[in-house]
Amino acid sequence: MRIDPHTHSACSDGTDTPAQLMAAAAVAGLDVIGLTDHDTTAGWDEAAAAVAGTGVALLRGTEISCSSNGVTLHLLAYLHRPDDPGLTAAFERARASRETRARQMVERLSADYPISWTDLVEQTRGTVTIGRPHIADALVAAGCFPDRSAVFAGPLATASPYYVRHWALDPVKACALVRAAGGVPVAAHPRAGRRQRRLVPDEVFAQMADAGLAALEVDHRDHDEAQRQEARSLARRLGLGESGASDYHGGGKPNALGENLMAPALLERIVSEGALGLVEP
Repeated sequence: MRIDPHTHSACSDGTDTPAQLMAAAAVAGLDVIGLTDHDTTAGWDEAAAAVAGTGVALLRGTEISCSSNGVTLHLLAYLHRPDDPGLTAAFERARASRETRARQMVERLSADYPISWTDLVEQTRGTVTIGRPHIADALVAAGCFPDRSAVFAGPLATASPYYVRHWALDPVKACALVRAAGGVPVAAHPRAGRRQRRLVPDEVFAQMADAGLAALEVDHRDHDEAQRQEARSLARRLGLGESGASDYHGGGKPNALGENLMAPALLERIVSEGALGLVEP
């Protein structure tokens, strides 16, 4: 069974609609795909409606941006109730903060690049959660950079003077919120050191495990072999599962569907613990 549990649609920072994502999953030979847009469940219904036509089962999820002492960490929440008041409030606050942050970054960038808020809005058709990738798309459309990756390596890097932080949940609290909503939390790319200069320390992951963390995403393209081994060792010390995923964004990133996969046994555990089930053909 081929399971890619971490992907994004145009409801956040991907380029495929949820239905297009499901069709792409079928072409890639996946049996199960996880739709995990940032801070929103807006794509769930459209993706679920495409299950029968594609033959690909849907694992419903959300990616939550967290911060521990100023260090960013992303948490994948699977099979949680979409109307849970605690998570819903956190998602709404995060989306509002992301938009405020995007406006501030565009204002800073406009001093040196031909970009305006209108240019960003033109890149967000169908988007519920606005993020840095949409700023990157606006800069690419303006001819300033060849692709998103080049923008993220330059003016959108966390060390850039244009960078602005947004509000994010504490990861331990986020794990507890996900469990309270009937969901199953998995830490995304926990050793992706190229994204930032600091990493969340092991003791925070231990606290997250106590709060209900189920697994670490070990196999991810932002982990080199040494980082995969670090993540695998940490997962085993804490008694956590080991996941893998593509983190596919459509045309927005080079990540290919199915390039890293989740083991069927971990999916079975997630389904057994989640409030929702898979949407199956």
